[in-house]
Amino acid sequence: MVSSHPPVLPVSTTATTTASQPPIVTAVMGSQPPAVRALANRVTETVRNSLSRSRPWSEFLNRSAFTKPDSISDAATRFRKNSSYFRVNYVCIVALIIGFSLLANPLSLVLLLCLAASWIYLYIFRPADRPLILFGRTFSDLEILGGLILSTIAVIFFTSVLSVLISSLMIGVATVCVHGAFRAPDDLFLDEQDPAAVGFLSFIGAPTTISSVHSPSSAPSAV
Repeated sequence: MVSSHPPVLPVSTTATTTASQPPIVTAVMGSQPPAVRALANRVTETVRNSLSRSRPWSEFLNRSAFTKPDSISDAATRFRKNSSYFRVNYVCIVALIIGFSLLANPLSLVLLLCLAASWIYLYIFRPADRPLILFGRTFSDLEILGGLILSTIAVIFFTSVLSVLISSLMIGVATVCVHGAFRAPDDLFLDEQDPAAVGFLSFIGAPTTISSVHSPSSAPSAV
């Protein structure tokens, strides 16, 4: 007996399955956290504002202004005035010498970069609700801080990093002292409205003002 029902045809579900799939959202890799971006912008703006207060390098390297100081007190006076006038230039000189010293010692540079990255990503910008888990063990904030401190001590005192930093800093300070002692500040004029250093340059101190010498006749007479 022949069945009266028509044969069932196979239905392809490829189109339906494809249409029902949700769109694939690709995550943007390498996006910076807001805290890191804010810190980078703040540091960049601070450096830009500080460098804008630097004196012209042609004035800094004016060969005609270099003379031998008459005495040690004269050299100290020159250095005090020059350090107030060329303070940003001096910081740039010391920073460049330290940078070149680190570039000449790649191992010290790599160790410092790894140490800075560890502090930034493991302690400073790590969310409080995201614990550090290594090898199945959860580390507390106190343990992380202790590990970073021990790592810093080990990197600084048991490698060549400390010697490189100290030697380059001494060379930079010596260069600044020689320039400040032999550069005659007679042609330098500091205004009383000269803004003080800000940010990481504030430790240099506010500029001293060169007061004019008053004659005895201009002094107020006592009544």
